[in-house]
Order: sequence, then C-alpha cells, then structure tokens
Amino acid sequence: MRVIKVALLHLETVPGALEQNRYMIVEAIKHAASVGAEWIVTPELAVCGLQFPQLIGTDWIQPQPDPWMQQVCRLVRTLRRTVFLSCPERDGARLYNTVFLIDSAGEIVGRHRKINVLSDSLSWSSPGDVAVPIECAGIKVGVLVCADVYTPNIARAMKFEGAQMFVSPASWGPGLHGPNGEWEQRTHETGLPLIVCNRTGAEKTLDFWKAPSLVVKDGVRVLTHTSERSAVLTFDWDFDRMVPRSLRYSIDYIRT
Repeated sequence: MRVIKVALLHLETVPGALEQNRYMIVEAIKHAASVGAEWIVTPELAVCGLQFPQLIGTDWIQPQPDPWMQQVCRLVRTLRRTVFLSCPERDGARLYNTVFLIDSAGEIVGRHRKINVLSDSLSWSSPGDVAVPIECAGIKVGVLVCADVYTPNIARAMKFEGAQMFVSPASWGPGLHGPNGEWEQRTHETGLPLIVCNRTGAEKTLDFWKAPSLVVKDGVRVLTHTSERSAVLTFDWDFDRMVPRSLRYSIDYIRT
C-alpha cells in the first residue's frame, strides 16, 4: 500500500505583492516538507493574486522557468518533494494562467494552462487548449485550474486520457459566482477523486475568507477547511485506493 502525505498551501495571497507572495510560498513549501509532505500544492496564482493587472500590469510575466521559478526548482530538488506551482507565464505574445508540476528532481515534468478563463479577472490570460493528465511518480494526475472544473468537458477529456485523480489549484470563494456543486459533480461524473487547494484573504472585489480547500470523493466532501489565516494543511493519501487515510487535516498556521 502506497501512502504519502500531501500538503495544501491555503495561503492569504496579496494581489500584486510579488516579493511578499514569493517569500510566503517558499517558506510554506519548506514548512510542508519539514512535516513530511511529499506532494505540495499551491492555490491558483499564488504568486500574484487574481486582480494583479490593475495594480502591477502584466509586463513582469516572463517565459517559465523565470529566475524565481528556477530558485524554487532548486529548493524542490534539495527537499526531494513534488510541487504543483501556480504561476503565470509568457509564451510569445500570449500569457497563460499555468500550473507547473515540479518533480522531486527539481525538473518541470508538465504544465497545465487554464482553459476556462472567461471572467473579468482573467481577461489578460489566453485559454489553454490541452487537456491531458501529467504523469508524476507513476500516477496520471489531471490538473484542473479553478474554473476548469466549472464545465464537465475538461475533466472528462482528462479521464479519457488516463487520469487517475484530479488536483485543482483554485481561487474560488463563495458568493454570486461562487462554487455551486461543481467539485462534487466532477467527481461523481468521472469516478475520480479531486483535491482542491484554495486560498484565503480578499482582493478589491473578491472575498476568499470562506473559500474551502477540499478533498472530494464520489460527490462527497470528505475533508474541508476554511480559515482567515494562512495555513499548511496536510493529510495522508492512499494511492492504491485513491482515498485519504486521514479523518481530518493536520493544520499548521503560518505567518504571512
């Protein structure tokens, strides 16, 4: 039976505060590794927040790996962990909202560019056009960035391509356009479990204080957490049965 510890970095991202957010991500990765987590997941756009363009524009976005991501890759190699890192990237004239999968050797072994980007907050981002799982340590992981779970087609395409589970970095809080059963529906339709790393905090017109980080199985939320402080959430995951072995998260609140 293969069981590992997974960490969700449920962080209070500050929109536009790149250096502060980058420092927080690195420290949270170090903390997660120190408590034994082997897989570490960041929330969507943890580096910059959602409403960053109004504050700092988009000229800072570089092709990846940029110098900071190279630093993270070196850290991941030293720690020998696997990290799902959400960070925007530039590819020619296009910008993407991307999650990078960095393996325990510090190599970027795959990336998923968010496909469902039709919102005012993401008008800067071009939609990705590839929905295939990324293989990590023998497991095919379907990465769904936040609203990629809003419609069934992306998850279904990834299952068709062999996905065994889903990991979803998210910035999705309750409200008028908040989640309304989409996480549960995707697991019910596909039969695959879904791990959601959400965030906390607030932006100019968005509120994430009650946004949950979740583990969802067969249409049911089996683990859930909200908080008004940044936290590293850890739990044990059974890859043979594709279920959590933990009855609750272990929660370590961290300074931001």
